Amino acid sequence: MERKHNSAKSRTRLSSVANSLRLMKAFSEDEYEIGISDLAKRLGLAKSTVHRLASTLLEEGMLEQNPGDGKYHPGLALFELGTMVRRKMDFTTEARPFLRTLMEKTGETVHLAILDHDSILYIITHESKQALRMGSKVGTRAPVHSTAVGKALLAFLPEDELERIILARGLPASTPSTIVDGKALRRELAAVRARNYAVDDEESEIGLRSIAAPIRIYSGNVVAAISIAGPVHRMARKALLGWVRELVDAADAVSQRLGWQPSRAETLPKRA
Repeated sequence: MERKHNSAKSRTRLSSVANSLRLMKAFSEDEYEIGISDLAKRLGLAKSTVHRLASTLLEEGMLEQNPGDGKYHPGLALFELGTMVRRKMDFTTEARPFLRTLMEKTGETVHLAILDHDSILYIITHESKQALRMGSKVGTRAPVHSTAVGKALLAFLPEDELERIILARGLPASTPSTIVDGKALRRELAAVRARNYAVDDEESEIGLRSIAAPIRIYSGNVVAAISIAGPVHRMARKALLGWVRELVDAADAVSQRLGWQPSRAETLPKRA
C-alpha cells in the first residue's frame, strides 16, 4: 500500500513539473504578461492549480508579478539561465550540421570563418567531393577585404573598427578584381548589409567564386560567416546566386540556435 502511495505522489510531482514547464512556455514576446484566468484556459487546468504553480515559480524567481493588475511575466532567474546557456553554446558545434547539409546540397566546399587579428581565419571546412574543388583551409588565414566571408564580417563592424582595420591592413590586390579603394569597399559593404550576403567574384583568387552570409549571436552581433566556394567553371554568377537562399537560411538557422531573433520586418535577401 505504501508503494502505491509513493508511486501516486511521484506521478503528481512529475505532472506538476510538466505543467510548470507548459506554463512557462505560454509566454511570448507578443504576450509577455498573462493573468491566471487566461493561463488556466490555455493549459486546460483549474485556476487553483495554475495559481499554485505560479506561486511556486514566483518564489523561485522564474516568474514575476505585476503589482498593478496581478498578471505574471517571466522572471530574472530565467534570464540568468538563458544567459548562461548562450555563453556556453559553441557556435562551431551549432554550425557544423548545417555546414554539412549545405555542402551536400550544393556539392561545393563550405567554410566557417571568423575575424581574428584583422584577417580571416577558417575554422571549419567541409570539402566538395568534386575532383576539382577549393582546397581545405582550416587554420589558415586570408585577407579580410577580398573574401566573401571577410566582407560578410566587415559589413557589420562599427565604423571606427572598420576604419582601423583598413588603415592597419590596407587593401592590397590579390587579383585584378580585388577592391583596393576605400570608398568602393564601403559601397560594397553597404550592399552586403542591405542584402545580407557577400560575393567574392575572383577577388581573392583567380578562378574562384564564393558567397557568404553572417552568423549572429543573441545580441545581434556578427561573430562568424558561412561561405560556399567553387571554381568559376561550375560557379557561374547565376549559379552562385542560385544558392543564396540556402546559404542565408543556414546562417540564420545557426544564428537562431545562438539566441538571435530575426525582426519580423526583415525580408528575403535580394538577389544581385
